Amino acid sequence: MHNIFMSSLMDEESEFIPILDDDDDSELTNAEVPDILPILPLRNTVMFPGIVMPITVGRQKSLQLVQEVYRGNRLLGTVSQKDGSVDDPAQADLYQTGTVAQVLKILEMPDGTTSVIIQGKKRFNILEYTQEFPYFRAKINPIEDIHPQGDSVEFSAVVGSLKDLSIKIAQFSSHISPEASFAVKNIENSTFLINFVCSNADIKVEEKQVLLGISDIKERGIQAISYLVREVQMAELKRDIQTKVKSELDQQQREYLLNQQMKTIQDELGGNPAEQEIHEFKERAKEKKWSDEAAKHFEKEVHKLSRLNPAAGEYSVQYAYCQTLLDLPWNEFTKDIFDLKRATSVLDEDHYGLEKVKDRILEHLAVLKLKNDMKSPILCLYGPPGVGKTSLGKSIAKALGRNYIRMSLGGLHDEAEIRGHRKTYIGAMPGRILQNIKKAKSSNPVFILDELDKVSNNFHGDPASALLEVLDPEQNFEFHDNYVELEYDLSKVMFIATANTLSTIAPALRDRLELIEVSGYLVEEKIEIARRHLIPKQLENHGVGEEQVIFSREIIQHIIENYTRESGVRELDKKIAKIARRIAKKIAFEEEYIIDLTKSDIREYLGVIQYTKEIYQGNEFAGVVTGLAWTAVGGEILYVETSLSKGKGTLTLTGNLGDVMKESAMLAHEYLRSHAEQLGLNPEVFDRYNVHVHVPEGAIPKDGPSAGITMVTSIASAFTQRKVRKNLAMTGEITLRGKVLPVGGIKEKILAAKRAGIKEIVLSDANRKDLEEIKDIYIKGLKFHHVNTIQEVIDFALLEARVDKPLKIE
Repeated sequence: MHNIFMSSLMDEESEFIPILDDDDDSELTNAEVPDILPILPLRNTVMFPGIVMPITVGRQKSLQLVQEVYRGNRLLGTVSQKDGSVDDPAQADLYQTGTVAQVLKILEMPDGTTSVIIQGKKRFNILEYTQEFPYFRAKINPIEDIHPQGDSVEFSAVVGSLKDLSIKIAQFSSHISPEASFAVKNIENSTFLINFVCSNADIKVEEKQVLLGISDIKERGIQAISYLVREVQMAELKRDIQTKVKSELDQQQREYLLNQQMKTIQDELGGNPAEQEIHEFKERAKEKKWSDEAAKHFEKEVHKLSRLNPAAGEYSVQYAYCQTLLDLPWNEFTKDIFDLKRATSVLDEDHYGLEKVKDRILEHLAVLKLKNDMKSPILCLYGPPGVGKTSLGKSIAKALGRNYIRMSLGGLHDEAEIRGHRKTYIGAMPGRILQNIKKAKSSNPVFILDELDKVSNNFHGDPASALLEVLDPEQNFEFHDNYVELEYDLSKVMFIATANTLSTIAPALRDRLELIEVSGYLVEEKIEIARRHLIPKQLENHGVGEEQVIFSREIIQHIIENYTRESGVRELDKKIAKIARRIAKKIAFEEEYIIDLTKSDIREYLGVIQYTKEIYQGNEFAGVVTGLAWTAVGGEILYVETSLSKGKGTLTLTGNLGDVMKESAMLAHEYLRSHAEQLGLNPEVFDRYNVHVHVPEGAIPKDGPSAGITMVTSIASAFTQRKVRKNLAMTGEITLRGKVLPVGGIKEKILAAKRAGIKEIVLSDANRKDLEEIKDIYIKGLKFHHVNTIQEVIDFALLEARVDKPLKIE
């Protein structure tokens, strides 16, 4: 009686179904086996002793072998093929170890095939093949199994482990029937159990052949455990993966069903919003004037958008990208106004002075009028704060009839601010250049790049280098933004950069700019600016009528000279705003006040005088000379004082001087020491007197070479005790050979000299060209003396008369 168990543990391609007999194995051990047996090759399986299994016989020679054996003693040798795909195996294609099997039954199946039920008896080794045709016959050597002696605890543990692992695999695998676990639990014969597990395990034929070759039953069981542990781990991993995939699929199916229901509801209510948005995008795209490349790119991106689920996170990213492409004004331009007289009046109306800038804008308009296809210039207005550089951009846009946009570059430190982020990043957006172009709604606005000199760079990148492409007329017609991913034409944009200084602008960037200096204003110009622009603006802002307060020229000048110290008019604007607020308060409280402002009113509104006017202080003292200096807020006069004391000829410098200014003092001292006889001095006096040079207002840092001739004149005056010419100021760099070199900031220095009441100015002869560019109004009342050498300076600046109570120099 046989318990027949059908298992699907084996590979689906195998040609058999394993069957188990759990009878006592004594008849297997004592079975008589002939020396020569016919050999039946098996594909994709290995026969183990005690196992009963059906095999399908397909090969003609195998069918002949089975039929002849069935009519005889029913014994044959089963040997596995090394490669199951070989149809007609040779001796070399077969393993050397096999199992003697008995043919129990031959069955003719309904589909015309023949199945044979065989049972394994005993293992053997092939000694030699004695026949190849019509089928193999071989001389064999039977192999006895080695069983554990007595009750072995270790062997029992091996058998128990095999049972547990087999049951575990059956539980993990959904395609294994519950009868498999039942069969394993009820096998009492340990040898049968080990052979049954080896036969049914889902392992490779090579591994099963290894198990068949092990004679020791216990060792065979241990080796089988190692294979089964691997299979259990694989089964657990598969189960975990399937569980995870199933939960993800369940979530996706849930979202899909909800979205489908939502879509149905939206269709019932009047259409799907997502489809409506895509339709609107396509309609808007028809009106765009973009290139064929941009149109194709947009169509591709909209098509991608239409395939996305509106609930997916990627949908909003793609939607924002398509929206940005549509919002950009591709090839959309405002029409320039070519009325040059109107443009002139607009510029003059909004800004007083700034002639160079106005002329440059009018030149550009004139060229556009004659040839309507010119790349816009890249202008850079540089100068001190508050002179109207930024507000000038608005006036230019108004004069040209273009849209106006302003972008502050102060503190910009990330290249992505200019070029944008790639849209794969979360929160990506276009760079600020294209964002502002989108805001301007035209591709030819007046674009102000404010504070260009304050761009910084760090580990995020170098924005100044990114601006090279923006500000180069040869490159910006195909500006590349990382977000948009298309070339955008910026060549029609009029870029106007502003800066306070050129020293911090990268040389490569400075080279692309058309530099226009916007210098400070004269007091007269500030008065006009206040009357024409600042006062009307602040009175309107504060609700005060023009008839309710009168600012005379004298009062405006008083405010400028005593309450402001600047090249521009920003501080002046604040002071006028403060006065307007105080007057508005008096009007609101119905208090009495004087309409025509006086100096006492200004003191009441603005407080005590904040700045004392720099005034020339005379020439009563030897060693005191007036110099001219440039600062960020305009020009100033400064005094250089020299005193002598008996000592060893040391030179002391005070007044918070920079390195360059200290070197100028040292040069002046050494020049006079080496040319003492030309001054009528004994050279030894320089070794007997200590020289102390001081520049007042020590809290303010001072530097630069322009005080060179001032210092040499001061030291020469101190040693000779000769007076310095009255109402004289000077500026110029010196060399050790006695040459006088040119310096910068001439206009600002001249304005400072006029404010201080200076009448004569000494300059280097090379600065003569700078005077030619300055309007006559600036230099009216001033006399200039151009020199080439230090000796010329001393001869002109020092009078023959000595000061009262001169110091006796010996």
